[in-house]
Amino acid sequence: MGFAIVDLMSAPPAPGPTTEPPAAPAAPAPAQTAAPTGPVPRPALDWRLRFAALSLIWGFSFLLIKVGTDGYAPFQVTFGRLLSGTAVLAVVMVVKRERLPRSARTWGHLAVAAFFLNALPFSLFAYAELSIPSTLAGICNATSPLWGMALSLVALSEDRPTRRRVAGLGLGFLGVLTVLGAWQGFSGLDFSGTAMALLASLSYPVGWIYVRRTLAGSGASTLALTGSQLFLGTAQLALVTPLFSSAPGGFPLLPTLAVVALGALGTGVAVLLQYGLVNEVGPTTAQMVTYFIPVIATAAGVAVLGEQLSWNTPVGALVVLAGAALTQSRRRSAPAAPAAAPPRRSVTGSPPQP
Repeated sequence: MGFAIVDLMSAPPAPGPTTEPPAAPAAPAPAQTAAPTGPVPRPALDWRLRFAALSLIWGFSFLLIKVGTDGYAPFQVTFGRLLSGTAVLAVVMVVKRERLPRSARTWGHLAVAAFFLNALPFSLFAYAELSIPSTLAGICNATSPLWGMALSLVALSEDRPTRRRVAGLGLGFLGVLTVLGAWQGFSGLDFSGTAMALLASLSYPVGWIYVRRTLAGSGASTLALTGSQLFLGTAQLALVTPLFSSAPGGFPLLPTLAVVALGALGTGVAVLLQYGLVNEVGPTTAQMVTYFIPVIATAAGVAVLGEQLSWNTPVGALVVLAGAALTQSRRRSAPAAPAAAPPRRSVTGSPPQP
């Protein structure tokens, strides 16, 4: 749901996998220094607690979008979200004295990444939730790894299909058809809202692949790239929002709080949490948060918003997640002989932020 670039994941941005969906930005390898004489400081919170917090933040994002659209137009929700998220990262960058990218070419690539990873999917989800429940939006978001798998087979020559991954792709889309009730002619389904949510989930892997192809080895830190990307996404929405929505007549409390929380937590703090998780436990474990998001989104929509849930929605969601997990699985192979030089790391991003 806001996205980051990492020197590793990239694929999802940085939400990224080499062929897998993303995990949060991985920090560039530090220069070789003398071994520390004292114990390496550990984060104050155990990684499991931070993993749970990240799952809850992104899982509740769909509920916050729904509440935000009760008081603001979809583009206004997205603009407020990006503005709040950018503010959080800006503060962290100032504290850490991060330097912004200097290359005009890097800024150009970041502008494209901001469109596909932030401005477009965030806006599509906001428009989608005008007509579909937040539970369905959260499940549609879970299809992002499936789209990423399909696209990577076409766009990334190093990604080779395997029987397991192709089976996962087929299983995942069977789950999508189950969620949508294909056997009953999609009755009761809002096509436009559902299509926008699915298009939003497709936008993430498009952005991940673009980032992986263009920003790997840019030289800037992951935090600087991510903060710059969010800034550009905010600028894009600042230009578009006045063209498609009038100024709000007021600032209703709950929708305003929802939008601020959506940005500050779901797009700002969440990126920092994922960044830390990738560095501590690796992208494979960190990206597992992707599979908790639809579960939490569904529970939140039913328990807090009172949304109705038919049997095919949770069943289809489980099938989607099983398929997504298969597309990301790899067979274990014997360890390869050490290479003469370390492999180049790619830029990646985070899992699909709602």
